[in-house]
Amino acid sequence: MTTLGTPLTPHATRVLLLGSGELGKEVAIELMRLGVEVIAADRYADAPAMQVAHASHVLDMLDVDALRAVIDEVRPHLIVPEIEALATDVLREVEEAGAATVIPTARATRLTMDREGIRRLAAEELGLPTSPYRFVDSLAELEAAIAELGTPCVVKPVMSSSGKGQSVVRDAADASHAWEYAAAGARAAAGRLIVEAFVDFDYEITQLTVRHAGGTTFLDPVGHVQVDGDYRESWQPHPMPDAAVRRAREVAGAVTEALGGYGVFGVELFIRGDEVIFNEVSPRPHDTGLVTLASQHLSEFALHARAILGLPVPAEVDAAPAASCAVLAEGSGVPVIGGVDAALGVPEADLRLFGKPRVEGRRRIGVAVATGGNVAQARERARAAASALDVTLA
Repeated sequence: MTTLGTPLTPHATRVLLLGSGELGKEVAIELMRLGVEVIAADRYADAPAMQVAHASHVLDMLDVDALRAVIDEVRPHLIVPEIEALATDVLREVEEAGAATVIPTARATRLTMDREGIRRLAAEELGLPTSPYRFVDSLAELEAAIAELGTPCVVKPVMSSSGKGQSVVRDAADASHAWEYAAAGARAAAGRLIVEAFVDFDYEITQLTVRHAGGTTFLDPVGHVQVDGDYRESWQPHPMPDAAVRRAREVAGAVTEALGGYGVFGVELFIRGDEVIFNEVSPRPHDTGLVTLASQHLSEFALHARAILGLPVPAEVDAAPAASCAVLAEGSGVPVIGGVDAALGVPEADLRLFGKPRVEGRRRIGVAVATGGNVAQARERARAAASALDVTLA
């Protein structure tokens, strides 16, 4: 029997979020609906999840001493990472001491904090199909890898998020630019990159996978569009041949079982006919899964909250046709969003405005979600709602 305490009392069930962006905000809301005390941490103040949490902390989460001090102060029952850039040795120490449960596990957090750990696990240990790849530490090694793998190829920092630092090299002469762009977009380990041979695929999906006390639940495939490695649109369910669906679940099941623990995993896959090629995995709710706010009775965030608390998760979760469309801001300043009335006037559309306190460069500041009689209609409505917004920076 699972027992949950009352927030802000000595009996509270406490969850520490490491990373407090828009995905963490939705997780926080779902946890709070179940009476959990949520403490949000991030490297900047007033992050989205901090705006709804019971308490918050600002710190550099790669700083071992700072992270350890916050954990010692909060004394959480669960530690829920939302980002990759963490001092994972601290999480391992906490887990080994039995001081808190790390979601999904400290090992999974370490392996997925950079693309090298998870790629080596998938390709070299599990033998799953991936694109050919090389890891490089210098411009000369990058040039050699491009010559070996051919063009076009994809260059990414081993640690980054939302497509930062990622580029497609279409000519060997672009190597220097790709190296500099990757270094600028990396969160850490800026000198190490992964170079991937280009995969000629029919489409790409996210196979949302939920590990929980009752087993593993595979959600309907999420189709998505990415620009410069960053999510722009997603929809669910994405139509796939039955054989490809089964194989996608096999691949996702193998990766998530190897990582272990409970919670939602976003497994990114390339699909070519019935062939499934592993790309990446996030051991947490995925940005493309924002569509589940409209498509499913229990969103990926609600399922994550249930799973990490040891609560029941359905063996099957059906998705109705729905879509999401990211709302972007570019420049420098505080987002001001007009046209909200027009956006919400689109049939069966809704908004999630993240509340990001500031934009520097290009950032997602919200998402429009919509349902429809079919995926095509839902996508049209989500795009219409997002386009109706007038975003300025003050």
